[in-house]
Amino acid sequence: MRIIAGSAKGTRLKMVPGKHVRPTADRVKESLFQVIGPFFAGGNVLDLFAGTGALGLEALSRGFDRGVFVDQSRTSCDIVRMNAEAAKLADRVEIYRRDARAALKMLQGKGWRFELILLDPPYHKNLLLPVLKEIVGTELLGKDGIVVAEHPNDLELEAELGSLVQIRRLAYGDTGITLYQKINE
Repeated sequence: MRIIAGSAKGTRLKMVPGKHVRPTADRVKESLFQVIGPFFAGGNVLDLFAGTGALGLEALSRGFDRGVFVDQSRTSCDIVRMNAEAAKLADRVEIYRRDARAALKMLQGKGWRFELILLDPPYHKNLLLPVLKEIVGTELLGKDGIVVAEHPNDLELEAELGSLVQIRRLAYGDTGITLYQKINE
């Protein structure tokens, strides 16, 4: 696993030991960033259920200014920290060891706004829909912001969730990705 493009291109990323973390395959990551935009001109990215931090670090490498990484596992948070240091992005990263929904409340309280929110929860815990609904109830997603939701390919998500509208669905074998954008009111 590596960073594919941008300032940290080619950086090899450490994996979280064990089978509880399912990293996004490089081919899926590469395709996803071709769809949402190969490079970015600033902004903030939130990598919820960060695991190794690969998606958020890829976004930083491609031009986002700051990244917030959240995971409930101490090991995952340590791996994100090591990967950020290896990619020379550590000065642009904040890492929180928290439950996703508690983290959303905390970030809302701190006044954070994100142009990109990445969600890749453990499939077996059925957290995706509750967390998406929690995001709708906050002001965390900026104007024209995008939510990237990774899930099992056989899971069909709603076309609209409050202020979020589905703009695209991608399929890669067993992996599905649904993209939502905030409806401008």
